[in-house]
Amino acid sequence: MTLSARMAALLLAGLTALTACAPSTSDNSARSDDRSGKLRIWLFREVDNKPKAAVVDRAVAAFTRNHRGVTVDVTYIPVDTRAQRIKAAFNDPKSAPDLIEYGNTDTAGYVKDGGLADVTADFAAWPDAKDTDPVARRSVTVDGKVYGAPLFVGVRALYYRTDVFKELGLRPPRTLAELAATARHIRKERPQLYGLAVGGAYTYGALPFLWAHGGALAEKKGRTYASGLTGEAAKKGIAAYTALFGDDNCPASTCAQLGGNATVEAFAAGKAAMAIGGDFSHRAVESGKVKGSYAVVPLPGVEEGDIAPAFAGGNNLGVLKSSSHRTLAVDLMKTLGGKRAQAEFFDAMGFLPTYTDVRRDAAREQPFVEPFVRTLAAGARSVPATPAWAAIDAAQVLPTLFQEVVSGRRSVDAAAASAARKMNDAFAAAG
Repeated sequence: MTLSARMAALLLAGLTALTACAPSTSDNSARSDDRSGKLRIWLFREVDNKPKAAVVDRAVAAFTRNHRGVTVDVTYIPVDTRAQRIKAAFNDPKSAPDLIEYGNTDTAGYVKDGGLADVTADFAAWPDAKDTDPVARRSVTVDGKVYGAPLFVGVRALYYRTDVFKELGLRPPRTLAELAATARHIRKERPQLYGLAVGGAYTYGALPFLWAHGGALAEKKGRTYASGLTGEAAKKGIAAYTALFGDDNCPASTCAQLGGNATVEAFAAGKAAMAIGGDFSHRAVESGKVKGSYAVVPLPGVEEGDIAPAFAGGNNLGVLKSSSHRTLAVDLMKTLGGKRAQAEFFDAMGFLPTYTDVRRDAAREQPFVEPFVRTLAAGARSVPATPAWAAIDAAQVLPTLFQEVVSGRRSVDAAAASAARKMNDAFAAAG
């Protein structure tokens, strides 16, 4: 029996609870809260979208059976143009959808733009929500208010070649120092391989090094933030990551420009003995040359037994403030983001559930999930909950920092100071 089948019994009770808990009035800028008609939803289009569409179709069919006189129009939008389309929708309510899928680092920016509805009371009254993990809950929360429902979470761990490790008599590294030593040993013994594939543009692969050394990306200062990059612990983490670029592991001439996808692709193609990849990378690795010859463990921390804090990525669902079908949109949000649907998304796409109980079932069903679940349980982190992060990300502040150090153009101290100034300017501009 699949995980989604075991969750099927929750569907009817969940839908009944959604209707019972839905608010009777709208608390957004819309002039009405219609209980019939057409709902419009925008979801992200996946590379292979058929499995996702099949799960969505089943959830929508269940929803419309329980809401007479309601139809749902689903549109799949390209991820790379999502920002423009969604912000345009905020400014044009007549053509805007009622419900959107959005990246969890976009929450604060969309709230500042006035696009997302406050669903704090709805979330609190939703039975499924009590099992939402704390990291996922924070991803929909701004200034104590909830602006959506988590859809899935993604974290990264260490993929390694079991065949190479066996041939060289190696064990999976138990500390970050041992990780670096192992990578260099492999590169020496197998010069055709990167010991550990790293990327100068791989922000979310680098952040665990910063956090594991006790550093902070940013710290809350009143209602805004201040960069933590110039702290001594943060600089130790930056130095540990950038030291992995070189001819003795991953040559800077090649690896400085690599992003996360490229490092995973190198591993899947048999060009690297290790890589930091996500639970969402599993299918790509399984389709590569290393199928059957790899394993995954949590990325170790500074001390043996520690797990380096991972960046908790993922997507959320949010109701638009302009929706004239607020009650229905909230119900649909809970249906698509509920336990039953998340179990089906895991079965179909490998999306890691945001509910702790559903995730435990997923780990029992598919052992490859276990190291990612352990990583989440050890304490994953996210970026600052501020609209400034979108500007920081778009300006490539962190990749520039890493690349300046790797190329030798700047020292860790100088590059960190420059990046911190840019971050602080963005925080100040965001207010």
